[in-house]
Amino acid sequence: MDRLNNKVAIVTGASSGIGRETAKLFAAEGARVVVGARRQAELDSLVAEIAAAGGQAVAVAGDVQDEHFHEALVAAAVANYGRLDIAFNNAGTLGEGGPSTGVSKAGFAETVAINLTASFLAAKHQIAEMVKHGGGSVIFTSTFVGYTFAFPGVAAYAASKSGLIGLTQALAAEFGSQGVRVNAVLPGAVETAMFREHNDSADKQDALASLHALKRVGQPAEVAHSVLYLASDDASFVTGTASLVDGGISVARG
Repeated sequence: MDRLNNKVAIVTGASSGIGRETAKLFAAEGARVVVGARRQAELDSLVAEIAAAGGQAVAVAGDVQDEHFHEALVAAAVANYGRLDIAFNNAGTLGEGGPSTGVSKAGFAETVAINLTASFLAAKHQIAEMVKHGGGSVIFTSTFVGYTFAFPGVAAYAASKSGLIGLTQALAAEFGSQGVRVNAVLPGAVETAMFREHNDSADKQDALASLHALKRVGQPAEVAHSVLYLASDDASFVTGTASLVDGGISVARG
């Protein structure tokens, strides 16, 4: 089933985890994909994997904090495929954690720069291109943290990611009349390298899994399918939403 047939998509944070799985799924559903992240080797392997499966993708390496990187991603979409229809702004960081009284100004600012400001810069250039062709779909990766509840020691992460929800709503209101839909997906705990790095024992992982109503953490592919829905015409009347894909952690918590 080609739900994204003839669409052109950008995926950031595509070298691993949710971004990588989403890029593969987009390609499998017929999209031509521009994948972006810092690590060139991982991007190259992703492009090769997509090509081996019969899809089309090109890679652009860079740092999402650099506005020129977002310009380059859009330029690559236009140069290679003629347009831009979908953007999944997924790159992010947990940032500096610990007691908020000890978090540095620089650490807080860097977390906001990566999670929030970079997403704004991405959307700024993506939407400008989308409106030339009658609209498109922009999707951000936010989180339940700072939306339905939060943990101690994650102030920078919660503030930056909840800010994405406000950005989502503002952009949806501003550009809906030009055919651009803007939504955010809010995952629960997902088994990625970042998850394993910050939950480095079976006990920690089990404890976090137990907070979810489903009593497990998610898989990147599960989130990717929710992103696919928001990217596709199946969600043609969906904009400005904060879409929880959190395994019920928002309603259970133990």
